[in-house]
Amino acid sequence: MKTLSLVIVAVVTKTAIAAVISSLLLGIVQAQSDPAASSSRPQEKAAQTAGSSAEKTSTNNATTPDPELKIASGDLLEISVFGADFFCGSEKNNCDARVNSSGNVVLPLIGTVSVAGLTVVQAEQLIAARLSQGHFYNNPQVTIIQKEYATQGIVVAGEVAKPGVYPLLGSHTTLLHAISAAGGTTVRAGNDVIITHKSNPNQPHHADLSSVTGGNTPLMPGDTVVVSKAGIVYVVGDVKQPSGIVMERGLTVMKAIAMAQGTNPTADLNNAKLIRNTPQGKQEIPISLKKIMFDKAPDIELQPEDVLFIPNSLAKSATRRQYWDTPLNPPLIWDSPLPRSPF
Repeated sequence: MKTLSLVIVAVVTKTAIAAVISSLLLGIVQAQSDPAASSSRPQEKAAQTAGSSAEKTSTNNATTPDPELKIASGDLLEISVFGADFFCGSEKNNCDARVNSSGNVVLPLIGTVSVAGLTVVQAEQLIAARLSQGHFYNNPQVTIIQKEYATQGIVVAGEVAKPGVYPLLGSHTTLLHAISAAGGTTVRAGNDVIITHKSNPNQPHHADLSSVTGGNTPLMPGDTVVVSKAGIVYVVGDVKQPSGIVMERGLTVMKAIAMAQGTNPTADLNNAKLIRNTPQGKQEIPISLKKIMFDKAPDIELQPEDVLFIPNSLAKSATRRQYWDTPLNPPLIWDSPLPRSPF
């Protein structure tokens, strides 16, 4: 019995040792085959991270305003020192100083400082150094905000109430701010606005005033804003109110007729014409209003300076004339004298 037990223990021990050795060998083989894959994974992650960071950087560069705006004569600067009462006048607020024609500002304690031609960061460093050199403050933290860019205005022209050059108020001026400063748009103004940046005058871009993003387009000093004139669509012929209609986005034939108070009963709905100016000259496009009303033809979208002509139907006019020429009130029977009763 003892011999049999020893044999069984030896067999089990050998089996366990063989299993351990095989697992170790398998782990070594996998470790030798995986380094290339495992080393490539960090590279892929690094490439993805670099790509995403590059995209974010390009996006930020596209939307961030030019940080190198220079201070010029006439600009209004708001100057403050962190943790200190730094006033320029009787009002105990931050120090508001306007740059004079010589490019200087006069500040308390340090007197005249030349800031024209400097960026905001450079002006902050210069004023901080002057305050520190005069032993007025220890390591002062100076902050400057450009409240007005007086000599680097924005030109607002086109269909606005008061075209002219307007100062850029603050560093976050938008298209709506500039148009509001010019008195708003006229009744003839369209939604398309052309913005030309001083830094890139050969590539103007368009903004749509009817959209929120278009109105919030940021502007920079020296930009030119031109509000376009709205196109006119003319509806003439056998309609109740022939008129010129201010062009709107998505204006179609049926909408234009509705704005002209609809057609008259004698209108020929099958032979309307759309007269359009093209590079090749005037083009006549036949339109069947009846088919459009019954959804058998598309409702054509109109363009500026289109002329929509609704002709008169001769047959309808003749029938209507004949109808009105016919007496509507023939003599009634009780209009004749009644016979007297024999009783």
